[in-house]
Formats: sequence, structure tokens, C-alpha cells
Amino acid sequence: MNAHSILRKLLPASLLALLAAGAAWVAPSLAQNKAPARQAAQQSIVERGKYLAQAGDCIACHTVPGQKIFSGNRAMPTPFGTLYAPNITPDRETGIGKWSADDFYNMMHTGRSPKGYLLYPAMPFASYTKVTRADSDAIFAYLRSVPPVRQPSREHELRFPYNNRALLIGWRTLYFQEGEYQPDRSKSVEWNRGAYLVQGLGHCAMCHTPINALGGSSQEKAFQGGLIPMQNWYAPSLTSNREAGLGDWALQDIVDLLQMGVSNRGTVYGPMAEVTFNSLQFLTDEDVRAMAVYLKSLPADQGPASDPASSPARADINQAYSEGRRIYAQRCANCHGAEGRGKLPHYPPLARNQSIGMSSAVNPIRMVLNGGYPPGTRRNPMPYGMPPFAQDLNDNEIAAVVTFIRTAWGNRGAPVTAREVNELRSATVE
Repeated sequence: MNAHSILRKLLPASLLALLAAGAAWVAPSLAQNKAPARQAAQQSIVERGKYLAQAGDCIACHTVPGQKIFSGNRAMPTPFGTLYAPNITPDRETGIGKWSADDFYNMMHTGRSPKGYLLYPAMPFASYTKVTRADSDAIFAYLRSVPPVRQPSREHELRFPYNNRALLIGWRTLYFQEGEYQPDRSKSVEWNRGAYLVQGLGHCAMCHTPINALGGSSQEKAFQGGLIPMQNWYAPSLTSNREAGLGDWALQDIVDLLQMGVSNRGTVYGPMAEVTFNSLQFLTDEDVRAMAVYLKSLPADQGPASDPASSPARADINQAYSEGRRIYAQRCANCHGAEGRGKLPHYPPLARNQSIGMSSAVNPIRMVLNGGYPPGTRRNPMPYGMPPFAQDLNDNEIAAVVTFIRTAWGNRGAPVTAREVNELRSATVE
């Protein structure tokens, strides 16, 4: 066999060997190229999950201030006893490290743990059930990315019979409707996005809807405002025309209040300040505007059963009015103005301020007693605040100045009594 014959026979084998070697070289290269792409995609999901967890304000319940994020055990006082939020870090023994994405979605969607027990409704599953599977998976991916913390969750401290989870079956029958958010095709994309955030992750109705003795609220009274149990703050109505409703607010004023913490119509304090600080300030302009569009569209409710200005207590107004006016001139006028017009946006107006004249006087009493600052936010990093007067003014003096504010300049609130002030003097300030 000559050399040419040998080459003709060897050449195909050589080519095959070369092609095989080339394939072996190309395959790892393709795999290596795909790995960064997969990592980037996963990181994108984690970042979206972080954003959605902020929209849901998960940190507020699952993190004790000053402790490691999501390590749980923050106390949540209720009329039925104290609940403790669980550890939701990816620790395998004390957190959610053994959970799957299915477990997490089922918990959000049904209000049941992976072990099957019913969750207490301090966990806002009645709102979170509206969250889509894709968003749930993103939140779970983010929670899996935070540092694991080995910390057992505390047992709840509920009085009998509320420590019997079987009773939750009745509560769920009355107040829980399972199901993801379904867009309203007659509304805009923006409106639906706002509805999804407000009704779902934002769980705004938990505070802004009246809560009954069973710890439940009806859909018919959604967003009509109510006293937040155990916190001694009043969450005003978000409907169009009741008390401090948003019907006549400019859209930008709603956006500013939610995202910045202050606006030309008001300032957030108390529990709402924490929501803005932990959650709303981090949302995109588009999402906050969508929430504002939805909130402004909420229908009007029936309003208070009676005008507080016609309250029988108003007969005693002259006894407190002059004293309150004197205290106001000394203590309040420098910031809020002699005629209550305020200095926008940092010192809110008190004249014709709907939140001042609500049927409940809890908020203005607490502000005079405890003072406070709106939250420092990205759009308002150095907020102006109000000093407390609990140490300087007695119950009668605070009742007088709050009465003056609630009845001057066209405000139509009812007078405040020293007893009301005294009952709030010991309210927890957190």
C-alpha cells in the first residue's frame, strides 16, 4: 500500500478525531457562556423579589429593630394575646431553608403552613392570596438569598380559647376568600397595577378598614378607616369623601405622601411612617403613581352617621377654646401659623385639615402628646418634626389645645376631653 492510499484511509479518521476534539472544546465553552447568563437571570429574579418584599413590607413584622433581617420574633400585640412573627431566613432548622417554592406559594395563597396548620390572620394572607405565582417565586428566591440565621421562632402567647387554631376555620369562612388578583378589563393597565399593589402586597385594607371584635373586616367597608387595635392610632378612610378621604386630593399629593412621607395635604406619622420608611419610598415612581390612581378612584362611602360638629359636647367648647387658643399661640403658631395655614410641605396646615376633624381624635391627641417625625426618605432625607408636649402640658391643657385646633378656622371636629387625653398618655410609642 503506497503513501497516498494510506492517507486516503487515515484522513476520514483524522477528521473525525479533530471534529470530536473540537466538539469537546466547544461544549465546555458554550456551557461556560451559559453559566453567567443563568446567574444573571437568577440575580434579576432575586432583585425583583427584594423589590416585591419591600412592597409587601415584610421587614416590618419579621425583623426586630436592630436584629438580623427576617430573623423573626417581633412581637405583635393583639386583643387576643401576643403573636410573634417567625424566622423566614433560609436556615434549614429554624427558618424556611427546607421549604420549596411550592410551599411558599401555598402559604401565601392559602394561609396554611407547609405542615398544614392554619396561620393566624396577623399574617396578611387574606391580601397576599392575590399575589401571582411569578411574584411569589421571586420573593421566595430573594428570601433564600439572605443570610441564614439560626434562631427558633417564639411560641405565640394567646389567651384561651384563641390559642386553639381550630377556631380559625370559622374566621376563614367569614373573612377569607382565596384567589389571585384578577385584572378588571374595563380599567387601565395603570389602575390594575395600583389595585394589585394596594389590595395584594400592600395589604392596605388591614389597617384602613374597620376591624370587628373577631379581628375581621368586611369587604363592604373596605378602606373606610378605623382604629388600629392595640396601636392606638386611627387609620383614616381612603375613600372619596369620608373624613380624611382622598377624593379631593391632587394625584401628586397622594404620590408625595406615600413615597416622600410629606405632601401639601398632610404628613405620615405613627404606623404609616414605618410603612413609608420600610416600603413605599423604595417603589418606582410608576408603581406609586399607579397606587395613587387606584386609591383616588375608590368610591365614596356613606360618611359618618352624624356630624361631629353637632355633638352635645360642643356646648362646652367655649370653656376650652380660649385656653386652647392661648396655648396654640405659645406652642404651635410658630410652625403651623397663627391662622393654621402651616408652612408647606414640612409643617402641614391645620386649617380645614380633614384629618384634624375626624370623628376620632386619637391622632391629633397623640401628635400633641408624643410629637414625632415623618420618616427620612430618599426624596426627603432630613424631615422636619414636631416635639412632644406630654411633659410640658397636663391633660386639661392638651385637651384644650386639641379642641381649639379641631374647632378653629372652619374645622368641624368635636371637642376633646381630658379623659381622652389621659387614656392615650400611656399608649406605646415605638
